[in-house]
Amino acid sequence: MKKTGTFLLVLVAIVVLWGVSTYNKLTKAEEQMTEAWSQVENVYQRRMELIPSLLSVVKSYSDYENKALVEIVESRAMTAAAVQVNAESPTQEQLTGFDQAQQQLGTAVNEVILSVENYPDLKAVESYHTFLTQYAGSENRILVERQRFNETVQQYNSFVKRFPSKLIANLFGFEEHAYFS
Repeated sequence: MKKTGTFLLVLVAIVVLWGVSTYNKLTKAEEQMTEAWSQVENVYQRRMELIPSLLSVVKSYSDYENKALVEIVESRAMTAAAVQVNAESPTQEQLTGFDQAQQQLGTAVNEVILSVENYPDLKAVESYHTFLTQYAGSENRILVERQRFNETVQQYNSFVKRFPSKLIANLFGFEEHAYFS
């Protein structure tokens, strides 16, 4: 009888320790995902902060069509007011809305960059080259950080879906998260 009680006590202790360990791993994975999302937001913000320098360069060196400049300003404003994404629990709709707003802004900026080809004097300006280098770097960072975010979400989702950690995940409300498509 004494052996059975000791055995049950040890078994309960093992299960509790496993549960605590699994909960901590889930929490850590969720924090890593939140951190990865913050990096995605940082690189998009960096790109948004570059746009005023493009506008000032283009405005100061050409009589460029106002329509394109207005489009960029409007796209930037719309992107800034885009769907807010909950970093702890991003839904697919939030990520899709965020992504669409960012793509529209990127398209508007790229159209201005392409149209600058018609202005040889502007292409030779150092500040324009500096902008292009910074913008290309931002676009590369965006791709890298989106990929890192998706990898982090994939690791988290795998942990949440796998048995036996799924038991703890369900018990404490850890849910799957959405990816960038």
